[in-house]
Amino acid sequence: MIVSRRSTLLTTLFGAGYVGLRALATGLPVSFLLNPRKAMADGSMTCANKSKAQYVIFQTSGSGDPINASVPGTYEDSKIVHSSDPTMAPTSITVGGQTYQAAAPWATLPASVLARMQFWHIMTDTPIHPKEPQVLQLMGATQNESNEMFPSLLAKALAPCLGTIQQQPICIGAASPSEALSFAGAVQPIVPPTALKATLANPTGPLTTLQPLRDQTLDSLYDLYKNAASPAQKAYIDSLVTSQQQVRNIKQSMLNALTSIKDNSADSQVLAAITLIQMQVAPVISIHIPFGGDNHRDVALATETTQTVSGVATIASLMSQLQTAGLQDAVSFMSLNVFGRTIGPGNTDGRQHNQNHQASLVIGSPFKGAVIGGVTPVGSDYGATTINSKTGAGGSGGDIQAVDTLSAFAMTMLSAVGADPTVLTSPGNTAKVVTSALV
Repeated sequence: MIVSRRSTLLTTLFGAGYVGLRALATGLPVSFLLNPRKAMADGSMTCANKSKAQYVIFQTSGSGDPINASVPGTYEDSKIVHSSDPTMAPTSITVGGQTYQAAAPWATLPASVLARMQFWHIMTDTPIHPKEPQVLQLMGATQNESNEMFPSLLAKALAPCLGTIQQQPICIGAASPSEALSFAGAVQPIVPPTALKATLANPTGPLTTLQPLRDQTLDSLYDLYKNAASPAQKAYIDSLVTSQQQVRNIKQSMLNALTSIKDNSADSQVLAAITLIQMQVAPVISIHIPFGGDNHRDVALATETTQTVSGVATIASLMSQLQTAGLQDAVSFMSLNVFGRTIGPGNTDGRQHNQNHQASLVIGSPFKGAVIGGVTPVGSDYGATTINSKTGAGGSGGDIQAVDTLSAFAMTMLSAVGADPTVLTSPGNTAKVVTSALV
């Protein structure tokens, strides 16, 4: 369901009574505004895991994009087919202190990004587009958590630590219905960037009323603050309250960002995602960055080439904007698609579905630069290898079987942000955290 009506979108983003706007205007947590007496009494305004918590921008595609055809780890075998376009020429890049060959666009990423970037070679075990929701449920590995989707598991764990307005993840870039997220069994609405702009950035939108909303909210809390709060509680509340000048700066910076949204493209999704994170709306924001799409008939791999170039550029822009916003250490980027593409001989004018190999991208401060796993011949094509959980290396002798690499990827991501990886299972019971991947 795509949300565009103003009242519905505001409720979706900011909750009943738009309590999230009051949180944005005052700096006070939603939990405090909903029940200040209880919040002061039980100390629920703190979080023990805050040092590890990250916002997550989550890229997913039900198309099964051919990212796996251009990343490091697929250039060691000369039989693997890559785009022959000069813009995709094999180029040396340094990841985690090691040199690899990859398509040229990846070499355009700054060294500071590659230093905390990982390329995971994993197996989703499905070649079917409509099974995107099941892949996001890690193909049954979340059954102990009521079959919750992986992005929703992240959101549940991170929301209390980040103090976000809502616990549910927000989807702003689904290219197909299969990419919509669910939370606690309920399908979540899709919020396009243009709808976000139309609702929040218009002259009578809620961002223009932040300053009077701040004063009104603080006035309503004054008696409680004066008569019921202890000195320590008063000091804590004072440390959170946003000043009038800070509110003016928040309002202007967000209006500037939202006004520059022109469409629902990947670049606009990135801008919208960063704005929602700055507003502390949700812990996980999902987007869709095209990387070649469902390219069965892609003569000379032209679409794959064009979208790989633009996709890497979008990632570079995301990292640059996070740096400018001072969020480079607070936000991690993760990707997981329904499947990858065939990369063996005969794939020069298009690629087929590959249930044995998909490449996931990870960038963030909790991660060491690395290429995790690798590829090996499987049937007439290639699939993910086993993974050594201590070193991340792919190949024979790994203790994580290929069929369990999807769960191992998710376990490692959960561990990186301070969540419990043991809530997940795996088909072969060999999945575990890849310890070398974490800082």
